[in-house]
Amino acid sequence: MPNPPGRRFCRRCAAPLDPVAPPEALPWWRTVWPFRRGVRSGSGRAVRLLVILAVVSALCAGGFLLLPAGQALFEDTRDKLGDARQVTPARTTASAESPGHPAANTTDGVSNSYWAAPAAGATVTYTFGTPFRLVDVIVTNGSSSDPQEYAGEARALRMDLVVTTRDGEQHRSELTLADKPGPQTFPTGFSDVHTVSLTLRSPAGLAPGHRLALAEVEFFQRA
Repeated sequence: MPNPPGRRFCRRCAAPLDPVAPPEALPWWRTVWPFRRGVRSGSGRAVRLLVILAVVSALCAGGFLLLPAGQALFEDTRDKLGDARQVTPARTTASAESPGHPAANTTDGVSNSYWAAPAAGATVTYTFGTPFRLVDVIVTNGSSSDPQEYAGEARALRMDLVVTTRDGEQHRSELTLADKPGPQTFPTGFSDVHTVSLTLRSPAGLAPGHRLALAEVEFFQRA
């Protein structure tokens, strides 16, 4: 007896009357998230597209944010592994100086002459002819590296450092000095340096008849 219309299975052997071919296997890329779910509608495709765009945008944003830090780390590593050589400013000026003790004394290469400022807040500015990578600043504080002469004048125990690059960007930091004669080294790490300014703060030994003294400031660039 034939099967009636609309019947799905044979009444005698239970075989499917209208077998459906199995779906084709998905390509490998469809097995990777977020493609591994079958496409059921246009809305699902749109969701996957948004997910992809969000992931790509996040990766681009992360790379953009990490790039400056990565560049800074690379430059700092080069500073530590490379040699440094001294660079001399093309011009030295000061906001105030006592007669006979100009700011130019801080770059004359000797530590027994000094710049004398009448009070805290005085600033000395060094201008360089060619922008360079500043890796170290060496400060010889006071009037001399000799202990007796050092105690004869006042000295700043803190200095505001302002580095201005070729394009006008400024980097500010603070140098804290030990109250002792002799050179003190401060690693920096600034590129395209055009000017460097030091403002004297926190005076020690300042009394009537005494001035703030700064014997020598040396600048070193990456060789």
